[in-house]
Amino acid sequence: MTISEEYVEFAGREAHGVSPAYERLALTVSRDDRMLTLLGTVPPGKRQPNLLFGVVRFLGGPVGDPDAFVDYTVANWQAVEALLLTRATQTNEAGRCAVLLPVLAALPQPLALLEVGASAGLCLYPDRYAYRYGDHLVGSGGPVLECTATGMTPPARLPEVVWRAGLDLNPLDVTDPADVAWLDALIWPEHTHRRARLRAAAAVAAADPPILVRGDLVDDLPALAARAPARATLVVFHSSVMFYVPAPRREAFAEVVGGLPGHWVANESPGVLPYESLPTPPGVALHNVLALDGTPLAWTRPHGQEIIWFA
Repeated sequence: MTISEEYVEFAGREAHGVSPAYERLALTVSRDDRMLTLLGTVPPGKRQPNLLFGVVRFLGGPVGDPDAFVDYTVANWQAVEALLLTRATQTNEAGRCAVLLPVLAALPQPLALLEVGASAGLCLYPDRYAYRYGDHLVGSGGPVLECTATGMTPPARLPEVVWRAGLDLNPLDVTDPADVAWLDALIWPEHTHRRARLRAAAAVAAADPPILVRGDLVDDLPALAARAPARATLVVFHSSVMFYVPAPRREAFAEVVGGLPGHWVANESPGVLPYESLPTPPGVALHNVLALDGTPLAWTRPHGQEIIWFA
């Protein structure tokens, strides 16, 4: 896929109907020779629309006007390129806990959570948030995570978490204003509710920081998993992470996690992990596949706003 095609696909599959500003930016970049040339000078993994747009927002550049965005990016390319090379799309959307909760609440309690690609660890607190599935409310904390649920009965309880840890190549610190500002910059412009949710979730994490380890998802996973308390059910999980991992490393990760005690919860784009069969996706919008121990269970939306259980 060319850089232009990547931005067109992002506009149609991810931004359309979700972020008009980013849809416009992506289509403009896809047609602008200056932008395509500049993006061609950085490694493929650093050309993602989300990363580019987040970097420009972080630097204070305009994202509401596509022409102004392009002019700013071209004029400030040295600063933009530096951040593209050093930052990553670590959104770590706490809202994803709403689609993980039905699985986590049904496992033998208590839980020892280990998130791969943990970023700042905001998804390590499913027991501290509250959830609303239609008229059904679970929990009493904050923030309240809204999720549309189809084909399933919402969980009646929160999980009991006695240990939480994260593994990331570049873990972020929720007590560091610059790291929180970066997470804020990765939230799409129109999503003020997600920005408020980020601040509330960051406050929860900062009050009781998790164990965050800098390391590789294959090489360093067994050692971190071994630190989990034996009396708890180990749950290794990840959301929208494996797309950024080369296919051979995904295979190696699946082999490693399959050899650990406990359970493996994956919430990833279809095709990223091998499943024998999947039902037809519900529409053209981007959906993830929620799976437990390699068995697909449901379609989910990327920010945790919807879960559609398989029949």
